[in-house]
Amino acid sequence: MAPEIVVVIIGNPRQSHRPAEAMRIALGLSTGPNPLKLVLLHDARLLLTEEAPDLVDGEILEKHLPVVQECQIPIIVPQGSKDEFVFEPGFAIREHSAQEIALLIFQGDRVLIFT
Repeated sequence: MAPEIVVVIIGNPRQSHRPAEAMRIALGLSTGPNPLKLVLLHDARLLLTEEAPDLVDGEILEKHLPVVQECQIPIIVPQGSKDEFVFEPGFAIREHSAQEIALLIFQGDRVLIFT
């Protein structure tokens, strides 16, 4: 079985280009044979909202987010995120508890964390 990749994005996309770049990298990794899960924490969840084009490197997001939607890459967010953020439709978003997210990261064969 191919190693599972977990990409964790924590950074604030209002202040840094790193979250948008992390999303681009995750999309690239998803094209390989390895299963990939994307974990968005804290303000990184803004990447999936209508604010995305206005964030730092929004042009990168406008180009790549539709592909993330089309590929139905599993996106994990903390429980309660759907009450806190209005996510754009079409993403494969699942809410998990903090413990479930920790276990997912622990069990990943390859874990990339972008802060």
